[in-house]
Amino acid sequence: MKKVYLMIASMVLMFSIKSNAQIIKAEIRATGLTCSMCSNAINKQLKSMTEVVNVETDLNTNTFTVTLKEGNDLSPKVFKEKVEKAGFFIGSLVITAKPETLTKTSYILVNDKKAIHQVQFQVVDKGYVTEKEFKKLSKSYKNIDTYALNNEDDFHIKIIN
Repeated sequence: MKKVYLMIASMVLMFSIKSNAQIIKAEIRATGLTCSMCSNAINKQLKSMTEVVNVETDLNTNTFTVTLKEGNDLSPKVFKEKVEKAGFFIGSLVITAKPETLTKTSYILVNDKKAIHQVQFQVVDKGYVTEKEFKKLSKSYKNIDTYALNNEDDFHIKIIN
């Protein structure tokens, strides 16, 4: 009987963690922009997502701050696809999320920082940083077997806060 209660409690905990997993905000620095029309193309792509509450654009740094609805289950791949659909690339992607988000199997931590209430992390895979930065990071993370594989469903992240 105790095993049944323990199993039920484990399942409830597992599903409650999964439902709380979410990205709160994404800060995308895009590369290749030359004018405000370029910025507008990315802005339109990001705003087309139903999970998006707001997109703020800083034309000086080519940074797009995307605020998302609570309860979303997005991955960094969505942001990369939207920016590339607009014809540009991601130079940096920093995500603010609930710590439970990191329990997803697709996130591979490359440093050992911990967060309690919110976690801010940078995706350091190819396509989420500049080509020059990726080459530098490849040397730093050569001991992480999955980093060199470039699997698009795995996200190597570096905790910032």
